[in-house]
Amino acid sequence: MISTLLSASPGRADPGAFTGLAGAWHGSGTVALEDGSTERIRCRATYGVTGPRMSLVLTCASDAYKFGLQADVLAEGSTISGSWTETSRGVSGVLQGRGGGGNFQLVATTAGFNANIALATRGNKQSVSIRADSQFRAANIALSR
Repeated sequence: MISTLLSASPGRADPGAFTGLAGAWHGSGTVALEDGSTERIRCRATYGVTGPRMSLVLTCASDAYKFGLQADVLAEGSTISGSWTETSRGVSGVLQGRGGGGNFQLVATTAGFNANIALATRGNKQSVSIRADSQFRAANIALSR
C-alpha cells in the first residue's frame, strides 16, 4: 500500500494532517481470522489531536473476539511516524506511512508481524481497513460520530 503513494520530501511538522479526526467515533465491521472465520465486531475510537501529534485508541469486540489498538504518531509533511500497541495481546512496534487530509496509508511492524492500515475520513464518516500477516488477517470497520 505504501509504495503506491507519492513520496514527499522531509519537512516540518504539519499541524493540519489530523484535522477532522479529533474526538469520539463508533461503528461496526468485520474481522477475518486465519482459520477463515469472520466475526461481526462493534468498535469505538478516540482520537486526541494536538497540532502535528495524534493519539488513537481503537477498541473492537464481538462475542468471541476482541482487539485494541493504541497509537501515538507525528506528522512531518505527509510523512507519519510513531508507535503502536495491540493492548489485548501486549504487542507493540513502529507505525510509519503517509497521509493527510483525512486519508492515511500506514504500516504497523514488529518482529514477526506486519499490518497495512488504510484510514479514510469524509466529514463524520470514517473507514478503517487493516490487513495483517498473522492469525488476525483483516478488519473492515465503518465509524461515524
